[in-house]
Amino acid sequence: MIQKTYVMIKPDAVARGLVGRIVGRVEAVGLTIDRMELGSVTLEQASANYAEHQGKPFYDGLVAYITSGPVVKMQISGEEAVPVMRKLMGATNPKDAAPGTIRGDFGLSLDANIIHGSDSPESAERELSIFFG
Repeated sequence: MIQKTYVMIKPDAVARGLVGRIVGRVEAVGLTIDRMELGSVTLEQASANYAEHQGKPFYDGLVAYITSGPVVKMQISGEEAVPVMRKLMGATNPKDAAPGTIRGDFGLSLDANIIHGSDSPESAERELSIFFG
């Protein structure tokens, strides 16, 4: 089934010059980048995206990090795009991510884990509307 998903290359990856390598991996697995923008995450977008975490001890740090520098926002589509992208990204904590995954190869820490991808088609729809209107 063809799906759309939202993917964000996070500030740590942009700062480290990893955008091209990450985009290449997305394309290499047969997914299509329908839309891609280099930009910033506004406080309003961060608050909407991380609403489920409001009130948790790590929330303020999460918002500060994601708004700390440029990100690459992407709408990606393809056959089973959500699970394919999740597998390509690897485990959330880079220390647990398998070699060959984006986080396994490039991630440095749980706080700076390179990339975000929607965890379900429903999340993808919500996140695409937050970041692309």
